[in-house]
Amino acid sequence: MSKRKFLVVSDDTPEFQTALRFACRRARSTGGHVAILRVIEPAVFEHWSGVREEIERQARDEAEAVLQQSAAFVQAETGLPPEYLIVNADNMRAGLRQVIGADPDIKILVLAAAVGGRGPGPLIAALAKEGVTWGARKVPVTLVPGDLTDAEVADLA
Repeated sequence: MSKRKFLVVSDDTPEFQTALRFACRRARSTGGHVAILRVIEPAVFEHWSGVREEIERQARDEAEAVLQQSAAFVQAETGLPPEYLIVNADNMRAGLRQVIGADPDIKILVLAAAVGGRGPGPLIAALAKEGVTWGARKVPVTLVPGDLTDAEVADLA
């Protein structure tokens, strides 16, 4: 039996926490679980492969540390540990295409819009422009306001 996965993109924005809270609430109420994606974009050191490899190793270590910070929260909210997905890709869309294309259990992508008048965020803007087809799959995107309070998330999810 497949489980419904709610995929959340881990980045360094404050909206990530809102998307994660919403995904956790939806997962708990629907019997699903949360997967968190961190995309590592390539280092731009063509001349010194040793330096490039070290930068990539440090980026992976940092990605693992960031994802571990979310583990206790997801476990407390859903009763299940999150699934961590760390991929190397040229950009976020390529990473999403790779992960969603490889895992049919991912049913919903949860994103939170940026707040403060700076636009919805680069990923949401790209999705609005280019669409939400991920290779051969179409996965719905749940877009939540990035400034939802805990109480609002609880009420909506």
